[in-house]
Amino acid sequence: MAVTVPKELFTFFKKLEKNNNREWFTENKAEFKSLEVNVKSFYNSVFENLQKQDDVDKIKIFRIYRDVRFSKDKTPYKTHFGGSFGRTKPRLRGGYYVHLSPNNESFIATGFWEPNKDDLLRIRKELELDADEFRKVIGTKKFKTVWGDLVGNEVKTAPKGFNKEHKDIDLIRKKQFIFTKKFTDKEVTSPEFLKEIDSAFKTIRPYFDYMSEVLTTDLNGVSLI
Repeated sequence: MAVTVPKELFTFFKKLEKNNNREWFTENKAEFKSLEVNVKSFYNSVFENLQKQDDVDKIKIFRIYRDVRFSKDKTPYKTHFGGSFGRTKPRLRGGYYVHLSPNNESFIATGFWEPNKDDLLRIRKELELDADEFRKVIGTKKFKTVWGDLVGNEVKTAPKGFNKEHKDIDLIRKKQFIFTKKFTDKEVTSPEFLKEIDSAFKTIRPYFDYMSEVLTTDLNGVSLI
């Protein structure tokens, strides 16, 4: 029997949105804990599927408690679940993420959220030298049907040391290199959702293969590991 996301999870989160305080959560904590068991089982199933098709060695399921120390929003609880999955470094790069949120705001994501300074410079230098292969990888019909366009934060003009008139500046100015795919509540709670995630993550592999090669070699193609 397929592992599924319980419909009751979104019902709980919708109630939590209206009652985001410690008193209400304490009164309903038993229900949350029961749902949490099911959700963790789902994330573990995603992890197991990833291990069959990729070299993935880390899973992190984020806690429901918000860190409000530096936030204007002082509500104590998140109204979503998030889980990330890391590929085995240093040989492989990139990561996967699954976000479960009510009101048709669930999504999966892949790519490079916060590349460190050295990795970001290496990616930009590669794109400055030749972005044709990068565009080819993310531009196939199959890839774009599943993942759409590259997204992520970027600088307004050009990073320091790069020509703002470069023909590939639209890529070079990126600070993140991410792809996302959205899902409705109905799709998330469907028995097919786990398969949908697995299929989408398989489609990202040519991108990860390309980026892993870039990030483990210098501009001359010499291995760094």
